[in-house]
Amino acid sequence: MKEFNINLQLFGAGDVVLGTEGEINTNNGNVNTYADGSGLSPEMRTYYSDYLIDNAEPALVHDRFAQKHTIPHGNGKSIQFRKYDPLPKITDPIAEGVTPTGQTINMGTVNATVAQYGGYVELTDLLIMTAIDNNLCMATKLLGSQAGRTLDTISREVLVGGTNVQFGEGKVSSRSQIVGGDADESKNCYLTVDAIRRAVRFLKNQNAEKIDGAYVAIIHPDCAYDLMSDPAWKYPHQYADPAAIFEGEIGKIEGVRFIESTEAKVFHAEDLASNVRTLTVAGEVSNSDSVTFKTDANVKAGALVGREVLIGGKKYYVGANTENTLTLTTDSTKSTPASVSCAADTVIYPGEAGACGVDVYATLIFGENAYGTTSLKDGGLEHIVKQLGSAGSSDPLNQRATVGWKATKVTVRLVEAFMIRIETAASLA
Repeated sequence: MKEFNINLQLFGAGDVVLGTEGEINTNNGNVNTYADGSGLSPEMRTYYSDYLIDNAEPALVHDRFAQKHTIPHGNGKSIQFRKYDPLPKITDPIAEGVTPTGQTINMGTVNATVAQYGGYVELTDLLIMTAIDNNLCMATKLLGSQAGRTLDTISREVLVGGTNVQFGEGKVSSRSQIVGGDADESKNCYLTVDAIRRAVRFLKNQNAEKIDGAYVAIIHPDCAYDLMSDPAWKYPHQYADPAAIFEGEIGKIEGVRFIESTEAKVFHAEDLASNVRTLTVAGEVSNSDSVTFKTDANVKAGALVGREVLIGGKKYYVGANTENTLTLTTDSTKSTPASVSCAADTVIYPGEAGACGVDVYATLIFGENAYGTTSLKDGGLEHIVKQLGSAGSSDPLNQRATVGWKATKVTVRLVEAFMIRIETAASLA
């Protein structure tokens, strides 16, 4: 590896030299200063910028199959994605010697406005002077991971907001009805091959184009466990050339290639109280919007406002609460009082996920050009280093340096019909 002198007074007195094996050597000789004041040579700025991106990209699972557009400089904050309508069938024969009427391509556009995201860490002069490790490298690695997971989550939340949703194999009709962990296995809504087959049928009927010969799914490891035991499951080496295997790809079934990620969406309902997950109805309730619960739960007044709860399998919204009562409405606008009837000792579950508060997993399946996002380079992701003393009078003793990242990003769903999510429970959740 080529040696580079860096002025990072980030690392204490004197120069910092990256040795041939990547070790850090302190040299108390001359201090190099670069014209842009960054303290990094152009080569090292490129190195650390690429290092940040290299650590960010593996986490960008939800961006990997998007239609990507770069963010042009000086053209405002709007970015335009394109989608094309298929050409109609031609069922009339061509007349002999007559040139038929030409066709036009219909291109639709989707405009989106980018937003900025970013984070940084602060390194003190004492840490820099006394630490053994290369703090700039370590900070850049950690920030790259943070940037990747952050940008991936932004895309994920857009995708799971799609309008096409399938609840398991279709035996329930809402997220709050999804069952997991029941002693009666027939009630559990785990991910099955039949659920995948139904989703594929939907995409085929929408004429969604495949990606390298297959649809792609992003799946959580908990759901992958339930699916991989099927005898029809194939591992990547059984159907793909090693060079063509997607990073994170774990297998294929029913014409869908699966990418596993712990960042796949999980709908989780937080506990209703700081000391217990659920509440218990104190006495019988008959056609009332007010429910009293037992006071063994540590609930603060107003703490549950806006939360969703399940009582007797029905979903309600909390419009107000005291330390032992809930005032419920039928929707999130809190405008229509609920009418609740239930017996004493009925369990009140958090309602943002599945039945009895069970976690619900979203497995996304999509075809080509289903969504679009911005690319990382060319203005998408930036690595920023501020050396000790660069803050001027706000850091009079040269005690603080920072390393950070900033990204400009937006993700949009382009063709709703080309994607679907399957919501299920997981057997080992």
